[in-house]
Amino acid sequence: MNIQLVPLHYVYLAFIVLIVAVMIRRRDTMIICVAGIMTIGLLATETLSGAVSGIFNSFVYAAKELLSTIFIISIIVAMSRVLIRTGINEVMVAPLTRFIRSPQVAYWGIGLIMMTVSLFFWPSPAVALVGAVLLPVAVRVGLPPIGAAIAMNLFGHGIALSGDYIIQGAPKLTADAAGLPVTSVMTASIPLVLVMGAVSTLTAFWMLRNEMKSGVRTQMRSPVPGEPLIGASSPSETLPGAGVVPVQQRQAIPIRLQKAFAILIPLLFAVDVILMFVLKLQGGDATALIGGTAVLILITVTLAAHRHEGPEETTNYLIEGFQFGFKVFGPVIPIAAFFYLGDAAITELFSNPLPDGSHGIVNDLGVALAGLVPLNDTVGAITMTLIGAVTGMDGSGFSGISLVGSIASMFAGTADSAPVLTALGQIAAIWVGGGTLIPWALIPAAAICGVSPFELARRNLKPVLLGLTVTTIVAIFLL
Repeated sequence: MNIQLVPLHYVYLAFIVLIVAVMIRRRDTMIICVAGIMTIGLLATETLSGAVSGIFNSFVYAAKELLSTIFIISIIVAMSRVLIRTGINEVMVAPLTRFIRSPQVAYWGIGLIMMTVSLFFWPSPAVALVGAVLLPVAVRVGLPPIGAAIAMNLFGHGIALSGDYIIQGAPKLTADAAGLPVTSVMTASIPLVLVMGAVSTLTAFWMLRNEMKSGVRTQMRSPVPGEPLIGASSPSETLPGAGVVPVQQRQAIPIRLQKAFAILIPLLFAVDVILMFVLKLQGGDATALIGGTAVLILITVTLAAHRHEGPEETTNYLIEGFQFGFKVFGPVIPIAAFFYLGDAAITELFSNPLPDGSHGIVNDLGVALAGLVPLNDTVGAITMTLIGAVTGMDGSGFSGISLVGSIASMFAGTADSAPVLTALGQIAAIWVGGGTLIPWALIPAAAICGVSPFELARRNLKPVLLGLTVTTIVAIFLL
């Protein structure tokens, strides 16, 4: 598979290196991303006006791609605000405190529940369900919000999504591209997913525990400028994006209504889970069901609490939620816009400036990397991990796994090694791009927990890289 690299590829790669270097120094990368978009636009259109227009158009493209995520987070936050101000959240989570009594139990409990829900419905809707219910309990027993976000990321977007054993979207894409049965790729991935999950989650837990023991301040600030610290002393202050609700802003509601809503709300979300299973709703459809349910809860609780002012207060809560959502995504959209150019956005925004046979800038770079290494199992395993990671840098996790499957078939020395290499590339692509390392891909968990997505990506970096290294070594022995 020969791919012709043009200056666009090299410029894009150079900006990726520059962005990574700036992120390592913990500086803002937005200006670098805008410069990258403009440079790519200039090369693609050969006109200054086309390059300048490309900046705005790429922002619009990124916003459209992220819109459903912005909406679900905004709606969940709006619902959370009214639950906090009425005290319903405290009544609702009280029973869970009997089981979750320590930060350690909270970390593993949130993680395992997130993994289970994600296996059936994928992580995006699972984040909203798990975060809204369990985050207050976790913070109450001493787990910082960043710890809850790490657990949701690694168990949901990492373990569950990379294996995808129930929905089977990921293994089908890679298996079809590699010309293998889906069952063979799924079977080969089991030990690799277990190793990757164990190493990354244990490493993250060990690092988090050491920080908590040493007194390091792990309760991160909300990514919204001016928001108070999440995880304050009162449990009513710990729902996603809630900040501190002063006593004078609390809305009185009869205790019988608090208890009724505390029972009804989890039941409604449980019905959502049942409907997802019965109707086989996945991804965006499942997220839409949860979002619609949250809107109905918001309206019902607000009308019950505010009575005559209910219609106006409902609008105010929605405004608060959307203000939070767009403030969170404000610094992310320009960065996502640059990385979307590595995939389909480049042809949509700049009239296909790539050579014939191109599969997008990122995928072309992955193929080129594959062509630079010798064909044997050991080098093949290392290369598949690198290629999977590169194709995951667009923040999707799924956009490049078909390419991963086709390249794995080229590197496989025997029929037995092909499924292992395919599964390894799949795991690397999804762990990097599916929501554990790329900041805009892990925004759902970060926003629900009220932490910075960039800080969350930094916290995940060492556990995920160590996990990929150990998993690659295990794959070499399996070949």
